[in-house]
Amino acid sequence: MALAIAADPVRTIVTGMATPMVALLDGTIADAQHPLVHVDDMGLLRGDGIFETTLAVDREPRDLEDHLARMRASATMLDLTLPAAADWRRGVAAVLAGWSGDREAVVRLICTRGRESGGPPTAFVMCGDINPHVAVERRDGVSVVLLDRGFVGAEVAGMPWLLAGAKTLSYALNMAARRYAVAQGSDDVIFIGRDGRVLEGPTATVVIARGRTLLTPPVEGILAGVTVRRLFRDAAAAGWETVTAALTPADLASSDGVWLVSGVRLLAPVNAVDGARRPIGEATEELARVLNVP
Repeated sequence: MALAIAADPVRTIVTGMATPMVALLDGTIADAQHPLVHVDDMGLLRGDGIFETTLAVDREPRDLEDHLARMRASATMLDLTLPAAADWRRGVAAVLAGWSGDREAVVRLICTRGRESGGPPTAFVMCGDINPHVAVERRDGVSVVLLDRGFVGAEVAGMPWLLAGAKTLSYALNMAARRYAVAQGSDDVIFIGRDGRVLEGPTATVVIARGRTLLTPPVEGILAGVTVRRLFRDAAAAGWETVTAALTPADLASSDGVWLVSGVRLLAPVNAVDGARRPIGEATEELARVLNVP
């Protein structure tokens, strides 16, 4: 029994969530109500696949080429066949051309290993409205709890089978961490390594400020952030120093600003750590302009 159109290496599926629409990667618009995924898809059964998420503003996706490059890197780590970049671009263009929702939209590129019985990968692009909480988090900030990630970043970087640097569909742990944070009265999480060093958030990169210097942890054992790369590039052009360095919880407490940086929220200031309130930071407004936050 199938719940999906069989994925084709070239004619894969693109979906719009808030405004019902479906398009193929060749640009063909299809019936949004048609089932999309087989029940034996490995993405459903095993979480065996990868994805990328970015923001589109006025139908223009941000940093698409960087997301495609990171998706290729993730596919290599998983030994996963990935449709050509041109197919993904065509799919993204098709879904955004038909988008009729808000000016800000979430665009997700998803590729699974395909059906358990064999065949090509399942690949599609989704488009939908952003969570309304995003605007609030950008403006008012988020409270975080610090949680033990259970490993040292440098150690796990040498264990490629753990896929620490790949953006996989296996996000159950990350979502569980965020639910735990909410249950404790906070909004989000910053993971700490077993060595006491700051790693990342479940869906974001950590950035702090010391005066006019921005710092972020090294990518050993964590996902290389696309949006933080853009932030550092544009902030450097605006006169900031940018540094990759090991950080500790003490650095979070003593900094002039802490932010969670990601592809959709873009820049969310941290307003509390483990219940201790902290100022959002005077640099938030400037960095939001640097990052071109809507």
